[in-house]
Amino acid sequence: MAAIELNSEKTTDFNHSIASLRDAQIFNHSQRFIQGWYWAIPSRELKPGQVKPITLLGRKIAIYRGEAGKVFAVDAYCPHMGAHLAEGKVEGNGLRCFFHNWKFDADGICVDSPCLGKPVSVTIKTWPTAEKYGMIWVWTGEEAQQPIPFVPELKEDSCDVMLAARFEKNCHPNVVMINAIDAHHFNTVHNLPVDIVFQKKELPENAITFSNITRGGDDSWFVKLIRPLYQNEVTYKMCYWYGSIGTVTLGPDFFHFHIMFALRLTETGKTEGQTLLLTQKRPGLWGWIFNRFVLWITWIVGNYFAKGDTQIFQTIKFDFKTPTKADKSIIEFIDHLEGQTALTWETWQAVER
Repeated sequence: MAAIELNSEKTTDFNHSIASLRDAQIFNHSQRFIQGWYWAIPSRELKPGQVKPITLLGRKIAIYRGEAGKVFAVDAYCPHMGAHLAEGKVEGNGLRCFFHNWKFDADGICVDSPCLGKPVSVTIKTWPTAEKYGMIWVWTGEEAQQPIPFVPELKEDSCDVMLAARFEKNCHPNVVMINAIDAHHFNTVHNLPVDIVFQKKELPENAITFSNITRGGDDSWFVKLIRPLYQNEVTYKMCYWYGSIGTVTLGPDFFHFHIMFALRLTETGKTEGQTLLLTQKRPGLWGWIFNRFVLWITWIVGNYFAKGDTQIFQTIKFDFKTPTKADKSIIEFIDHLEGQTALTWETWQAVER
């Protein structure tokens, strides 16, 4: 690994992070992911009384919306003969298997088996679900311990949301995430004539934020043009959840744009993602119209940054052998990731350390 030059007072912490990088057991691992909330399908794609099959992080699941509107997620296969429960039908808040008509309630307990005249003492595994930002989310652990990922600046606000592009990347979600805090690539890929240094802050809900300190660029016409819009630093903030969901906040002092990239690991170790555009909900008809304009501008901003990186993600074979001082935020991200609860692909069993 290449030598790294640092100020003496920062050397100890950075060397600790380098050691974590060498010993990484989760980052960029094709069979491991962090326990947390992951997007399943858009809410609009699941109507009351409807059940659908999904594969989430290698696990086959039947996801259904009860007749009262609540969403439930259960392991896909009936414990009797293994019929896929998405072939069945929703009754109330329960799900009845198509093959032999066994019915399971919202807690996965068998409450009816017509051919036997009484319920069988079996259960199916259920998973916590939630709906937010127009998406259905599934918690991959036993009991949800954290809120749905959010933009820190919008934590207390109701939001208007637009679902933008769904996409695939030819690399692990962790690699896609670190791109937004790769300080040097803003110069090389996006031609921004500034030096960006990120400051991290860990949140209690398994999240970490990176805020920029922008330096230089005083000779650039672009920097001179936008500088009056900022009293202090140019706003650019990232918030990461579970190493696979990232929110971006950027824009001038008087108005910020917000984007969420919800990613999940595929069976080939690659990335499937959904882009969500968010803005604070504003009252009335004019508020609704204004927000449509804001979300459209947000879409343009997001596309600008995503476009330049797409070709890299299609060909990259990530191998972080020579970290430099400019990669400090990436190493901090990896260090944060390695401290979280990791699960194994398909089984969703905790990884023993």
